Amino acid sequence: MRIVQSVLERFEQQAPITVMVRAALENVLSAERLDGLFQKHSQRQRNHELLFSAVCDLMGLVAMRIHPSPHAVFQTRAEELGVTVKAVYDKLQRMEPNLSRQLVRETAGRMAPIIHATGGARTELLPGYRVRILDGNHLRRTQRRIGALRKLNAAPLPAQALVVLDPQTRLMIDVFPCEDGHAQERSLLPEVLETVRPGEVWIDDRNFCTAGFLFGIRQRRAFFITRQHSQSPRYELVDQPVQVGLYETGTVWEQPVRIFQGKDHSAVIRRITVQLKQPTRDGDRQIHLLTNLPKKAATAVRIAELYRQRWTIETAFADVAKCLEGELETLGYPRAALFSFCSALVAFNLLSVVMAALRGVHGEEVIEQQVSFYYLADELAHTHRGLTIAVPSTYWTKTYAGLTPAALAKDLLRIARAIKLSKYRKHKRGPKKKTKKPPSKKGRNHVSTARVLAAAKT
Repeated sequence: MRIVQSVLERFEQQAPITVMVRAALENVLSAERLDGLFQKHSQRQRNHELLFSAVCDLMGLVAMRIHPSPHAVFQTRAEELGVTVKAVYDKLQRMEPNLSRQLVRETAGRMAPIIHATGGARTELLPGYRVRILDGNHLRRTQRRIGALRKLNAAPLPAQALVVLDPQTRLMIDVFPCEDGHAQERSLLPEVLETVRPGEVWIDDRNFCTAGFLFGIRQRRAFFITRQHSQSPRYELVDQPVQVGLYETGTVWEQPVRIFQGKDHSAVIRRITVQLKQPTRDGDRQIHLLTNLPKKAATAVRIAELYRQRWTIETAFADVAKCLEGELETLGYPRAALFSFCSALVAFNLLSVVMAALRGVHGEEVIEQQVSFYYLADELAHTHRGLTIAVPSTYWTKTYAGLTPAALAKDLLRIARAIKLSKYRKHKRGPKKKTKKPPSKKGRNHVSTARVLAAAKT
């Protein structure tokens, strides 16, 4: 045990992020918890030769980029798994979407108390209200490995999902998987409505601006901040807009509008208009936001600020795409693709726990401005294998599996206090320089870079 402790201390000094993630992983995603989740939510699959916990562990290693593919993990653990590689892929292919969803939901539910116990939860966006940010993600195209796809001259889209982010903890707290990659995102909104609770504030883009969704949120005594869609819901202006303030991106106006759901239901809500100094990527020079938040809860300018926080989830998706691996080109079956994506969301949440511990020690502003998610994930990907070899799994189970959120948070803070933040510092690029676009690729010749550079020196 002394040798193990000595080795672990060296890892805490040289690769503290990996140690923190491994401790949180053992506490939140222990085999016992995962197999219990399977027994609770599985409808058709069985947990016999290849356990759900083993598949989660396998895909977690892929999601954290510790191994490049499920097959690569299988090669290192074939004897331990005791099944064929075909059995692994068959299990992934048949993975029930609700199991993928519950994996994210239940593990996020266990991570939230740990984050709050570290004191590293981010500042509330709107005190007294629980903010939820909703956005969709279409999984990228896959290779045409499946027989039915090989004859098609088209890029196959395996699936899509709506994801809910809690900006205070920066946890992906829910996901709504859909096996049809071409289905409208709006078709999933009835499932989202079932999760809306009183006192919540839902922030989302115009794709979700439907009468059914807005009225559904309102009927559940919750609130919305939604960018108005040009076609829905049907509305009429109640009064003229009034300029109410200035915002860093433009001028803010407010007016009451009446929105309709069918013939019998209507409601008067607030419409916030931001006249933009610079047009959006789509060329829009103004955006309209619909909200049923009362004025005493948030001014029009504050509504505009809150809507900008919607980009928090876009940033999170970018971190998942660039720093983790949740969209494998080789996993063409929709259920396998969804499980892979959800495994990456869980990996993202584990790193969010680490970020919370860092905020609890060094402060929110320092971590948000200086620490790069990329370097945290990079350390994890490159040192986890060594930690697995040096410290047996029995140590992690014995030490961390049974800890309370407060006890685990205490240990994470202990490790975080000794971390040198300079190892994980962000490097912000300067403003892009305007350059002339090169001519069309058609008819373009090859050149030698060495000759061009040599000519430039003369």
